[in-house]
Amino acid sequence: MHIRPRPIRTTKGEPVAATAGTFQSLRNRNFRLFAAGQTVSNTGTWMQRIAQDWLVLQLTGSTTALGVTTGLQFLPMLLFGLWGGVIADRYRKRVLLIGTQTVMGLLAAVMAVLVLSGAVEVWHVWLLAFGLGLATAVDNPARQSFVIEMVGRKDLANAVSLNSANFQLARIVGPAVGGLLITAIGTGWVFALNAVSYIAVLLGLVAMREAELRTMPVVAREKGQLREGLRYVRGRPDLLVAIALVGFIGTFGYNFAVTLAGFSNNVFHAGPGSFGLLNTVFAVGSLAGALLAAKRGHTRLRVLVAAAVVFGLLESVAAFMPGYWSFALLLVPIGIAGLTFNTAANSTVQLGSDPAMRGRVMGIYMLVFMGGTPLGGPLIGWLAESFGPRVGLFVGGLISLIAALTVGVLLARHSGIRLRPRAMVRAMRPAAAATTPAIAAESAAPTASPAVSATPAGAGVTATRSGFGNPAVKI
Repeated sequence: MHIRPRPIRTTKGEPVAATAGTFQSLRNRNFRLFAAGQTVSNTGTWMQRIAQDWLVLQLTGSTTALGVTTGLQFLPMLLFGLWGGVIADRYRKRVLLIGTQTVMGLLAAVMAVLVLSGAVEVWHVWLLAFGLGLATAVDNPARQSFVIEMVGRKDLANAVSLNSANFQLARIVGPAVGGLLITAIGTGWVFALNAVSYIAVLLGLVAMREAELRTMPVVAREKGQLREGLRYVRGRPDLLVAIALVGFIGTFGYNFAVTLAGFSNNVFHAGPGSFGLLNTVFAVGSLAGALLAAKRGHTRLRVLVAAAVVFGLLESVAAFMPGYWSFALLLVPIGIAGLTFNTAANSTVQLGSDPAMRGRVMGIYMLVFMGGTPLGGPLIGWLAESFGPRVGLFVGGLISLIAALTVGVLLARHSGIRLRPRAMVRAMRPAAAATTPAIAAESAAPTASPAVSATPAGAGVTATRSGFGNPAVKI
């Protein structure tokens, strides 16, 4: 059965718009401030990520140690990610972000002092990576669910895509600059520059106009809110499909911090500049994918599945590329497919969630996306060290491909969709116009934010016989 969700209208009686341009969400002043601060901060973050990975390799010479570093940075998301979502629902998200971004900046400053003083040891890197993960466990669900408060439902899908484009633009500039700075002035100053970059995002958050935010009501503190969020997602098969696929690909497919370092250092025997270039090339593809998603302006589950299939397939093929440049070139379409998948999954989950549940739902989303890295990172790192980076990359791509095909078959059986390779590729292309209906009409005007109790699981959800009851997302 093909699900044809009915459009939901806003409080002004107008249907939620499809797409008015690639950069339509930037017409919101608060989002412009947020995006500008994120551009600077994300660039610094990517510079630090390159410096951190290279520092661990210098201190240990082990890709397993690099996988442990990555795992420790994401372990708090696995342990505390659900509680981070609860906190995001209980408190004002802008205030939370000011706190978490301040902590992240201070951690980068401490790391800079340790490296520049010559006192750094690998356990210092691991400890600070874990601390960064703790801050991220609260920051991510708050930041993800804050986007809709800046732009409203109408521009959410576009804003999510532009956020991804912003992140990937920084990923292009950051690794390239980071690699050059490591060679020129050393890793310590890269950490210092990242600490300074957090000032930009803090200034943007402080300068926002509170009256222009579409502030969602905070949820009064009650017992059982974590279980309530889990029950809500469990009762929504459409959310479960997206979150489960994100979990598999996030755990096994997105370990490029480990695999790209391994390919650069052990397969192609290149230096930090070449390592940074691989990250930059991958980011070029990801940026293209984000801009295509922004132009598309709507969300379909078939886009999510198609992008996941292409991502897993190309990642598996990349493992067998014979030379540095053939490997680097294939990273471009891998980045396009990966970012198309990410933005489709994020928009699907946010648009399909009740406002009072959104923080907890995004906490679960980020838990499975990032929390699986402590399992997948060390595993892929061990495979790369024991059997070679090619094996590690291939296994990650293969698992992602199998998961995507499994979800695609399940969706086809429940909704009557025929899976055809040509149609799957066509689904990833931007549409000229499409409708992005919502599960409930959230006011386009700013609202007050009194504390309220969470709405019952499933409120505002239209069920279907197939079980995929999210009228905000087309199959």
